[in-house]
Amino acid sequence: MDHPFLELRGIHKRFGGVHALRGVDLTLRAGEAYHLLGENGCGKSTVIKIMSGAHAPSEGEILLDGVRHAALSPIMALQAGIETVYQDLSLLPNLSVAENVALGEQLVGGGGRMLRWLDRGRLGRTAAQALHEVGLEPTRALLATRVSDLPLALRQRVAIARAIAQEARLVIMDEPTTSLTRHEVETLIEVVGRLRAQNVAVLFVTHKLEECYRIGGQAIVFRDGQCVAQGPIAGYSRSELSELMTGREIEARRYRTGAPEGGELLRLEGLGSGEAFQDVSAALHRGEILGITGLSDSGRNELALALAGHRQITEGRVSMDGGPVRLDTPAQSIALGIGYVPEDRLGEGLFIEKSILDNEVPLILDRLLGPLGTIDRSKARAAAQDISAEMTLNTSDIDLPAGALSGGNQQRVLIGRWLSIAPRLLVLHGPTVGVDVGSKDTIYRAIQSMAERGIGLIIVSDDLPELLQNCDRILVMTAGRIAAEVRGDAASEDDIYQAMLASRPEAAE
Repeated sequence: MDHPFLELRGIHKRFGGVHALRGVDLTLRAGEAYHLLGENGCGKSTVIKIMSGAHAPSEGEILLDGVRHAALSPIMALQAGIETVYQDLSLLPNLSVAENVALGEQLVGGGGRMLRWLDRGRLGRTAAQALHEVGLEPTRALLATRVSDLPLALRQRVAIARAIAQEARLVIMDEPTTSLTRHEVETLIEVVGRLRAQNVAVLFVTHKLEECYRIGGQAIVFRDGQCVAQGPIAGYSRSELSELMTGREIEARRYRTGAPEGGELLRLEGLGSGEAFQDVSAALHRGEILGITGLSDSGRNELALALAGHRQITEGRVSMDGGPVRLDTPAQSIALGIGYVPEDRLGEGLFIEKSILDNEVPLILDRLLGPLGTIDRSKARAAAQDISAEMTLNTSDIDLPAGALSGGNQQRVLIGRWLSIAPRLLVLHGPTVGVDVGSKDTIYRAIQSMAERGIGLIIVSDDLPELLQNCDRILVMTAGRIAAEVRGDAASEDDIYQAMLASRPEAAE
């Protein structure tokens, strides 16, 4: 009898008083692609942890090849061929690329116990093959590199290589394209095609609908812990999927409707930082939203860090309100009213174990001192509540730890922190990375509101729809320089992507 590879029947999951999953039924078949869609907090992460053995269901049953199980352990899931790439990647930073990719093969072969002697030859062969599958050249240097020394986009591809290094029958990818460029996304889509041709099922947890349509297969939509729809993704429009996910209609539209009316706020003249970027000249007006994009090696990320005082500016001049300023340190940038929201909110932005309150007020502690020189908690609480209301945070409990929030709420906390200083300029680096469609809508509305109040905003992103929906102008960087400038209301995604490629050395060959 031809059984589906994996079935979930009547799955419930409770965490104390929280009913995270409510009677979920799912069927995954070999060789098919699935896209698990829904807002953060809808149960997506919980269901993939049940599939991978990290959680046991409170009720229901799991069928593997038709065999019933009350729950799976992590080793049972791995032995069955279920591989998972989590959003935090779960790599071991102090180990090499080869060890991260291929250790699991020998761990699973030992039933969860590592053998006394590690087969280094086998480790290298397995890692090299898997890296090749995700479009990376498995050089000795790369295989020996510690994962902590890799940029985020490369770490993500290593995590995907690790998932396919085993005899996988189901590969689960949680936000796999978060830090990948368009070219790298194309490579990943090719990897998915090869996996499906090998009769491997692939399950994506993603918010990027355009990539889902490119891959094809089945859409699985979650809302409030329930599966509310499943069917061929080609049978749903973007607006239909958004409404299924959120329970409300969200228009696919351009958010930016006004135009900046203020005078010049910032001017960059011939700015450079070593080999990262050179001769960058640009201006930003009060109330303007300026986008900056490019491939991962274009210099866009380093320029964002330089504006925030996190990277040395080696040449050129920066002016604010017509006068020269220095951005040598983060403290100098903050003193000038420049805020910076980093791309990696978990690793670089939030105090993840601290409360919402403690995350929102650290920049204004000097204003919250009481008569004895200690923090006045009532003042701090009032400030945090005001910020939470402005960012429409989906909780009234500001004592909750940031780690307990969905990705969208975490991002709103991080952006809100900078509103506490009444910024003049806010640099948003990947403002909606890993954020669901409903939270994106809320964040985009907040960005427009800031611009209307005269705050200058710079959005550094490779999410081209995001830039086109929100920006007045978009600067395209290539090989450390500005290659093109386009209007947000007149350009297309293809216009921007072609500008990214136009000045690259390989494009001229």
